Amino acid sequence: MITLAAAFWELHRTGRLNRNGMWGGLDAQGRRAWLSVALCAMTYQRRKRPADAPPGQVFTLDGRHITDIDGLYCALGEAVNGPGGYFGWNLDAVNDCLRGRFGATTPFTLRWLNSEAATSALISHDTADREGAADLEVLLQIFSEHDVDVLMC
Repeated sequence: MITLAAAFWELHRTGRLNRNGMWGGLDAQGRRAWLSVALCAMTYQRRKRPADAPPGQVFTLDGRHITDIDGLYCALGEAVNGPGGYFGWNLDAVNDCLRGRFGATTPFTLRWLNSEAATSALISHDTADREGAADLEVLLQIFSEHDVDVLMC
């Protein structure tokens, strides 16, 4: 994981982390490393856009590459804060991010593209992460409690 994290830091440092979905081909360990770098790089990224987006924004989450809960967190960070962005890497962290200073101000709308395939992957009984369905349910509840309207497309 150290090698992966170093490679992701290099993408940040050189400005080559410049398009959405770059995490999509990573395995579970790679997605976890991606999230750890996104968390640590948050301050670096926020220098370019220090204020949160105002309330009422629509953020688009692309669910094409979501195969587990970490993939959902990768896609969520990217939706709110752009390529390599961070917006939580577990349920408590997302809840914290929704309180402000992490890129978005509630209320907002999360337009979730390819949601059917993503949710199927999260609730599949064939996945190693059997907590995906429970995490998804709690995540949607957290969004609701913070006035985030999730549009499943």
